[in-house]
Amino acid sequence: MRRVALALAAVALVSTAAAGVPEPPGYRLDDYRAPVPNTVAGGKIVHTKGLRTLVRRDGALPVDVLPAPRRPEGMRPDQPWMPVPRRDIPGSLWLPDVGRGALSPAVDRWFQDRLARATAGNKNRALVFYCLSQCWMSWNATKRAVQYGYRRAYWYPDGSDGWEKAGLPLAEARPEPPPSEP
Repeated sequence: MRRVALALAAVALVSTAAAGVPEPPGYRLDDYRAPVPNTVAGGKIVHTKGLRTLVRRDGALPVDVLPAPRRPEGMRPDQPWMPVPRRDIPGSLWLPDVGRGALSPAVDRWFQDRLARATAGNKNRALVFYCLSQCWMSWNATKRAVQYGYRRAYWYPDGSDGWEKAGLPLAEARPEPPPSEP
């Protein structure tokens, strides 16, 4: 009896994983490193081979949305701090924090402005949003770009770790400084 119950539980887990996680109606607000959906409304999913083609053939812009490391609060200004360097897909624009579920008005305006600058106002330019695998922040950013009117918004759910796992090179990244909050 116990074996049958365990077998049924295993089948349920595999079925759930194969079906993917349903898209929420809004943005994911927390627990960003968790199983993600297989779709993003208004956007398209792209995996490694497709991303390479989009970048080479179509001039797609990869947009890294992983938060940048922050100096710990309370750390003395004279105390050395060495954040772990971020390595991302070569040619990426790193816009930290724009993948959070709730953005302040200042960060929302900054995100829109940076996308407009990077695309020269062309809302048909292909944009590919990513962070790490199994990360909702890139899903949120893709969904937000669609709402801003970008017609070729792609989501790369494999993230920089999936890119590296495929044996492709990473480059040291520098984040665009987000606006300071009041």
